[in-house]
Amino acid sequence: MTDSGGTAPNVRHGQPSRRTTLHHVVWELTLRCDLACNHCGSRAGKARAEELSTAEALDVVKQLADMGAKEVSLIGGEAYLRDDWCTIIEAIRAAGMMCTMVTGGRTLTAERARAAAKAGLQSASVSIDGMAATHDVLRGVPGSFDAALAAASNLREAGVEISINTQVNRVSFDDLDDVFAIAKARGFHSWQVQLTVPMGRAADNAEWLLSPDDILDVIPKIGALALAGRSAGVRLWPGNNLGYFGPHEDDLRGRLVKGTHYSGCTAGHRTLGIEADGAIKGCPSLPTNAYTGGNVRDRRVLDVWQNTRELSFARDHQVELWGGCASCYYAKVCRGGCTWTAHVFFARPGNNPYCHHRALELDARGLREHLERTEAPAGLPFDYGCFRLTELPSRTPEERGEERRAARAAALSLRSRRRLEVVS
Repeated sequence: MTDSGGTAPNVRHGQPSRRTTLHHVVWELTLRCDLACNHCGSRAGKARAEELSTAEALDVVKQLADMGAKEVSLIGGEAYLRDDWCTIIEAIRAAGMMCTMVTGGRTLTAERARAAAKAGLQSASVSIDGMAATHDVLRGVPGSFDAALAAASNLREAGVEISINTQVNRVSFDDLDDVFAIAKARGFHSWQVQLTVPMGRAADNAEWLLSPDDILDVIPKIGALALAGRSAGVRLWPGNNLGYFGPHEDDLRGRLVKGTHYSGCTAGHRTLGIEADGAIKGCPSLPTNAYTGGNVRDRRVLDVWQNTRELSFARDHQVELWGGCASCYYAKVCRGGCTWTAHVFFARPGNNPYCHHRALELDARGLREHLERTEAPAGLPFDYGCFRLTELPSRTPEERGEERRAARAAALSLRSRRRLEVVS
């Protein structure tokens, strides 16, 4: 999934409004999935109760087009597990919008790829979280790495452009150079990199999450890869929870956004999320209960977009900053960073522990922040637990690396155990 950082025209029918700058819609077509990702925020697997019918989905397409949306990205679960997914793609393209998708690709066959291309799918982002051992553990199914690469090949042969996306955590960090090499060798046009945060199954595996001071190592690495990508023809897209006013911000965003720096959460401002049962959110990653403004079965999408606090909080600057973000020099611009990241750590927005600027400032004072889970998630889609944030003495790069390697080794041991279970 990519976010071009642009804005769309105002509503095509009706009065122009400052509230209708919708550019990018991320639409979960179904929660059905053929993977079992251990970091899946929505805990995908089975379909949601009362997912939208084909007729309801096609009406949503028309509403989005009338709002001036430029791009619709289809996600899941796996979008291709809906029988009508190509019908929806055709409708999106016929309405004049771009259509892309994000996929794990486990059973995205050549036949499915050709059908999607014929329907008008323009680009697909295939999830590659590391090399085979890493990817298969994170995605929960042996062989999923090979399947993802096969899906990318199937789509490309059908004429669909390919990008990839990667979750960055303690398990995957050491594979970033190798993932970049894959993107370069295979000519993938873009690579989105995003930090794993504790939503859904990722909250169950809290030991895999980066520590706030790991950002001191992660951001320089990703910044260097972004620069390498410029000469290799691989455009690196930093996820909205990555960066923030450190010395590598220009490397990460300099060619992607106006002003070359992060400028606040785009939920309900340029982006919109729709769940498979019609729930409307400002961002697809946000927790359902706290951020759903309405349902397409009950209200027009435009009405929810314009008239609900759940979708207007970011564009109207309604988030109260607290903790380290409250006193930050960049608070008026950054506004607490990624809402999703803060909320799933602390059950409220406004204090982002994955800030490079903050990690640098603390390290200069001989301090670091430490996250400890104090409450486990309930086991529902888009759920989260709760974490306590404390300050501790800073660590050396060697100490941070040793802790990451230990967490990675423990995670990768799951792969051999799972293979034994499958063989038996």
